[in-house]
Formats: sequence, C-alpha cells, structure tokens
Amino acid sequence: MAHQPLNASYDVAVLDLDGVVYVGRHAVEGAAKSLVEARDAGMHLAFVTNNAARPPADVAGHLVELGLPVGPEDVVTSAQAAARLVAAQVPPRSRVYVIGGLGLEEALRERDLVPVTSPADEPIAVVQGYGPEMPWRQVIDGAILVKQGLPWVASNLDLTVPTERGPGPGNGALVDLVARFAQREPEVAGKPEPPLFSETLARVGGSRPLVIGDRLDTDIDGAHRVGWDSLLVMTGVTTLAELAVVAPDRRPTYVGADLSCLAEPGETATVEGGTASLGGWTATVTEGRLTMSGAGDRHSWWRAAAGALWAYLDATGSGAETAGNFPPG
Repeated sequence: MAHQPLNASYDVAVLDLDGVVYVGRHAVEGAAKSLVEARDAGMHLAFVTNNAARPPADVAGHLVELGLPVGPEDVVTSAQAAARLVAAQVPPRSRVYVIGGLGLEEALRERDLVPVTSPADEPIAVVQGYGPEMPWRQVIDGAILVKQGLPWVASNLDLTVPTERGPGPGNGALVDLVARFAQREPEVAGKPEPPLFSETLARVGGSRPLVIGDRLDTDIDGAHRVGWDSLLVMTGVTTLAELAVVAPDRRPTYVGADLSCLAEPGETATVEGGTASLGGWTATVTEGRLTMSGAGDRHSWWRAAAGALWAYLDATGSGAETAGNFPPG
C-alpha cells in the first residue's frame, strides 16, 4: 500500500493513450486535468502507444488539442522501438522494407536507416506496423521478403485497432497473415514485449516508472514482463467481469476508476473472510455472485470489488458473477 499519492511515489508515468487519455478523438473526462496535476507534482509523463502509424509529432498535436501541454519528445511509439531493434541488426544507411506507413518511415530515418517499399531497392531487413493507407502490393512484396529470410521486426501484435465504427483488424492480424505465409515469427517491439518499455526510459528517463493502461493483455502484462508497477484504469476496454477472472500473476498493482486516482494513495481493500472493504464500500461474493454495498468514491468501489473478486477466485478457482453491479457515477 502506498501512503503518499501515486504521482509522488513514481517519477514517470508510462501512459497508454486510447482508453486512458482519450477514446477516439475525444479526451477521457478529467484526464487532462489529472495529468497536468501529476506533472506539476513532479511526475514526468510519457505517452506510449503501440500504434506505429502516426509519428510522435502527430500524436503530440492531438494531445495538445485535448489540453495537454506536451511535445513530440514526450511521445514514444512502437515504431521507434521497432526501428531501434532493426538498427541493432543492420549497418547504418541500410535499406529497410516497410510494411506500414509514415510512422515507421520516420522512425527508421531517425536511426539512420533508409525506408523503402520496393524489392528492387534491395532491402536487407523488413519492419511491419499499422499503415491504414498502404497498398496490398506493399504487403505481398514484404511477405515474400520475409519468407526469403530477411530480419523481420513487427511493431506490435495488437489484433484490433480502434476506429469510428468500432474495433477493426489491427497490425497483429496482418502480421499473422505474413507469419503464416512465411512460416516464421517476427521479433516484436511493442507492448507487452519489453523493447517499447526500454525505449520509453531511454528517451524520457526516470527510475521509478508506473505503467498506466486500460488493457490487461498489453499494458498490465507488459508491466509484469519488465518488473514495473502498474495501474489499471477502468475508462477503456477492461470490464468488471474481466477483473473477476484475472490470475494472480496478471493483476495490476493498483486499480482506479480513472486518472484522478494519481492524486491519491494507491490503497488496496482489506479482505477478511472473502469480504473486501475500503473507503465506505463493502464487497462480498455470496453463492458465486458479487454484491456491493455502502457509499464512497469510485476508486474505492473498484478496489473493493477487485479485492472480493480476487479473493473468491483464489479460493475457488472460479470467477464470480458480476452482473447488476455499477460503480458510482
């Protein structure tokens, strides 16, 4: 249990973006205010994304529109981590075939590599990332090069990508296609793999990082892989039902309703006899069903619920039924 605010306990916030800071083009309510307060308390903000399509300057521009005073140097992308992995395998000025878009091309140039999209340019490595505008021929030619055995780095393996019409096929879906064709697997840069986390500290510094995300499979799993503490915020894709079945080795260090919990201690619920209590809330699992009672703030609600759900899961091996429970607000 932290006895001081999280924004004072950690010196750098490794922030996921979609579902944490914004959803689509719109800010999560209160996110900008909470992050400015955290920065003013001395916490450096690193905005970290698996999306390799947009260069850091574009991401920073979006964040500025949402009220966050940030620059490109505060943004770290899986494209940058992927480019570093490629640069470790080939000489400077090498030609690298791109299955992707502008974000990858800019990241390769930053590493003194030459992005190309034609096999005629004789590339000696392949890098792959999300590129919504790339032609199918670019994918075909890249897949053939991968099958020929060139070093192959993927920015990430996310199966979906957010769109205005709901989730669509992400980079992971296309990487899977290339892998099945080439009968080999890529080296992966993005979350939950360590390279993107290493890239973040190399660029922004810090010795006490806190990974903040809304996804268990990328943000929280990634934090576990590098041995960093984590905060799961409930403004994105993770649901109460999903919390009910999280194994002990995949659980976040902290749970919060949203980013405003950074200004508070990272308290955890007291659990006795399967009943969890915190901040005026009591959570109990009876006959396999979660029941919430009491009154208090929304962070304590989620933490009490998680405490009871995980105690029940650990005792029985089964997830509790969560339907009918709604957090305050």
